[in-house]
Amino acid sequence: MKNTKLLGSTLIIAGTTIGAGMLALPLASAGLGFTTSLLIMLGMWALMAYTALLMLELHQYSDKNATLHTLAKQFLGEKGKWVATFAMLFLFYALCAAYIAGGSAQFNQKLQQWFLLDIPTELGTVLFTIIIATIVAVGTHSVDIVNRVLFSLKIVTMIVMLTVLTPNIQQTNLLSMPIQQGLIISALPVIFTSFGFHGSIPAVVKYLDLDIKSLRKAIIIGSAMPLMIYVLWQLATLGVVSQEQLVSQQGVSALVHTLSTALHNPTIANTVSIFADLALVTSFLGVSLGLFDFLGDSIKKSNTAKGRLMVAFITFTPPLGFALFYPQGFITALGYAAIALAILAILLPVAMIRVARIKNASHENSYQAIGGKTALTIAGGSGVSIIIAQLLITFGVLPALG
Repeated sequence: MKNTKLLGSTLIIAGTTIGAGMLALPLASAGLGFTTSLLIMLGMWALMAYTALLMLELHQYSDKNATLHTLAKQFLGEKGKWVATFAMLFLFYALCAAYIAGGSAQFNQKLQQWFLLDIPTELGTVLFTIIIATIVAVGTHSVDIVNRVLFSLKIVTMIVMLTVLTPNIQQTNLLSMPIQQGLIISALPVIFTSFGFHGSIPAVVKYLDLDIKSLRKAIIIGSAMPLMIYVLWQLATLGVVSQEQLVSQQGVSALVHTLSTALHNPTIANTVSIFADLALVTSFLGVSLGLFDFLGDSIKKSNTAKGRLMVAFITFTPPLGFALFYPQGFITALGYAAIALAILAILLPVAMIRVARIKNASHENSYQAIGGKTALTIAGGSGVSIIIAQLLITFGVLPALG
């Protein structure tokens, strides 16, 4: 049972990470070239895995049911709690809105393509949201079961996709260098967001009963799996499509179309489409689960069927409204999520861990992430840099990607 939960927790972390951000990676890396984007991805993975271990260190000093909201109040007081609340809500609602907007469009397309059901777009959006909301409201175990199936299918489609693309890799495409230095900074928020899974950590901590050894394995392996898949994905896409073609693409749909037509192979068209669907759904499940648990902890209403229904309504109604009134807001919502994610996944853990280590200095047998003060300083500086980069993009100082 313990190993089963460990596997499920690992896949929840991996599934939450491998989402729509993966589809945007080639667009963000187009102007950088493969080598430069690879170095940035390695750095972002190390940063996010480290801060996730900081979160694990914090959880051992609190109740196993604690969320970031609870931890921030415990270690940083009321001000910390409100910063965490704002960052969490902004991030999760932005991501959920993006996934509903992107996922419902694919859902409608599949209904028409597979079942010949031509329903209004708005109805398809509502149905898609209700299906996901039902799975999440039932509980973490249901998300675990569904996520295992979808993640397995995602790996299969990934293998098929890479099998078709890899023989067509051109070495000259992989040797491309950055077009301009400013693009390296512009790519940071997009690549950073692609490694975000911290919102699902409280749910996994509760699921594994705060077993530190198992949680470390789940975090390290669960975050390393997306890194390996991202490297293969970048190798295939940047190697098959020239830098000039990728730079000219606008949006994920254009990338999918380019990959589908580059090889004149109908198999890749269907495989890329299915993979995009699975990536959206698995990531949506993980993110919405994190938001559901956060809101349930905040309003103390998630212990009864009626309470869980109320939490589900609060969780999914705002992003559903965004998707209904702004169906093309997929990329926009993902872009702004980088600022909130930097606060949530980097700055808050670093600030809280400084307080926690002082308060719990006498706990000799407690778990502590490696690196000491130097690692905390580097992580904090990286978080600030990502926020500045996104603000520069927002104000037009740096070019927007994808």
